[in-house]
Amino acid sequence: MMAASKNDLHSATIGDLLDREQQRFRQTHPRSAAAWEEGKQHFLYGGPSHWMRRWAGGFPVYAAEAKGAHIRDIDGHDYVDFALGDTGGMCGHAPEAVTRAAVRQLQNGATMMLPTEDSLWVGAELQRRFGLPYWTLTTSATDANRGAIRIARMITGRDKVLVFSGCYHGGVEEAHVEIRDGRVGLRNMIHPNGVDHSAVSKVVEFNDVGALEQALSAGDVACVLTEPLMTNFGMIPVADGFHTALREITRRTGTVLVIDETHTISGGPGGYSSEHGLEPDILVAGKAIAGGIPAGIFGVSREIAERLWTIVPMVNPRVRQSAHLGIGGTLAGNALTVATMRAVLEEVLTPANFEIMIANASRLAEAARKVIAANGLPWHVTQIGARAEIMLMPNPPRNGADVIASRRGDLETLLHAFYMNEGILVTPFHTMFLMCPATTEADVDRHTEVFARFVELVRGAGVI
Repeated sequence: MMAASKNDLHSATIGDLLDREQQRFRQTHPRSAAAWEEGKQHFLYGGPSHWMRRWAGGFPVYAAEAKGAHIRDIDGHDYVDFALGDTGGMCGHAPEAVTRAAVRQLQNGATMMLPTEDSLWVGAELQRRFGLPYWTLTTSATDANRGAIRIARMITGRDKVLVFSGCYHGGVEEAHVEIRDGRVGLRNMIHPNGVDHSAVSKVVEFNDVGALEQALSAGDVACVLTEPLMTNFGMIPVADGFHTALREITRRTGTVLVIDETHTISGGPGGYSSEHGLEPDILVAGKAIAGGIPAGIFGVSREIAERLWTIVPMVNPRVRQSAHLGIGGTLAGNALTVATMRAVLEEVLTPANFEIMIANASRLAEAARKVIAANGLPWHVTQIGARAEIMLMPNPPRNGADVIASRRGDLETLLHAFYMNEGILVTPFHTMFLMCPATTEADVDRHTEVFARFVELVRGAGVI
């Protein structure tokens, strides 16, 4: 089925256009539609993960194979993939170095609850690349954030975690809060789960130094948990001087600063913190760090480590060490993950590949800006390293409140559905584009063409 003609669109609403795009999607994806119906008989929310149900076509495409920056679905459609597993695939799909490392390690044992020599190389490289001396491996960034919070509470004796409204840090309960209409509540329709957030959480708007100062002045916050700039509520750039103020206030109030680089690792080989000279007490990353194999990491400063060792000594030769600090699991740091992490750090997320990725992100961002300007649209584009986002609002937001006030969620959903029909994948939660080493200029130019046609569609319908 072809997209609606201009003559059909003069009185269409965004809802009408979305209905048409979803109908087109159903007609051209019969095998995925049937698979989704079957999946609903077996999985709690239709797919193996609840994230897999949140695609704008009404159901997800079912992947048959993926290579580099492209995915082919079971209906035979090819997609340029700018979602890249919401960062988990930032290395590209099936990069040869990761595949070789995984196969080699699988032949020698995937998990033994014993360290391998690869772990020595990985630990040294994490220290060199991110600048913190001591590291722990986990199975996800969520677990890494939980570990960071637990350590912060242990060494400070405080209960609360401060986050910024609109944040996302995985399944960490303390971060499931936001400010909406001036009141603190649970974010993103999360259902209450028996947690007293008034006892464990504080939330303020990003870039608000005054609110941050006031919230930390009581001395009851163990840590601030933040991205270097916000990426999960639409990209919210950091204001000039905010990081300097954040670091000064946290140090003065004895608050641990945890920086979550799970998305912003796209900023460069050492993430945003390294590129911009930030000084976190604890740094967290995940998703892409092992080439799509589930993994998370957190590193701590020497000061944090020494404070922790005072509570739980690192070595006691007379007593078998049994304290696990409430962190991790049996598969954390398994041999397969460590092998693929080494391949990623040594051969994939290299400075040379970041140059390619960032150049393509710049190419996409600049082309999108030209389309927006040529059509006089009240939209903008933000780029950070290998990541860019088209936000359907006039100016870059300063905080979550700006996003809530100005974001066009209906238009975003329509754009996502149109993109899927035209062979472009972006993360379904926002309009954010990520490059991998295999992304080409032709892939980027394909997006520019499709984006221009989307603009033509909505302008022709008179909905913008």
